[in-house]
Amino acid sequence: MPTETAKPSITPDTKVGELLRHFPALEDVLIDISPTYRALKNPVLRKTVAKIANLRQVAKVGNVPLATLIGKLRAGAGQAPSTDLAEAGATPAARPSWAEPRAVHASFDARALIEAGGHPLEQVMRDLDALAAEQVYALVTGFQPEPLIDLARHKGFEAFSVWDGADVVCTYFRRR
Repeated sequence: MPTETAKPSITPDTKVGELLRHFPALEDVLIDISPTYRALKNPVLRKTVAKIANLRQVAKVGNVPLATLIGKLRAGAGQAPSTDLAEAGATPAARPSWAEPRAVHASFDARALIEAGGHPLEQVMRDLDALAAEQVYALVTGFQPEPLIDLARHKGFEAFSVWDGADVVCTYFRRR
């Protein structure tokens, strides 16, 4: 007789896909926390981003304090509150001088693509690969694209996001 696998504890490093596989009802909790998370209904994003994005990244995407996100998800899953969220109170970094509209060499507004069910990853990576040293690229989305930012950083870029209203985020990238 097979035994039921224990459900994992929800932490900042929990992947969204894993969270929703073990706790499918938490999709509604996520959407209640931030309308940005409605993007999880997009099958392309669900198959790609949800597999690699952790809750720490998702909190940034939704502009939600990490402690709030984890607290609500843990409550929705019937788990005790977490006491290990010291990094959740971190203050945002100051805007670097290069992350300004006047410094942009190339840009891409990905909102329509995302709304249509697409994902900007391939386009953005091509655009970033074409940048010369010190050139600035601007990506416009309806949320902070944290997994994409992490990938770009891994490839030698620095990034900084600016929220321009409730649903417009401009993320600036520059080759280090």
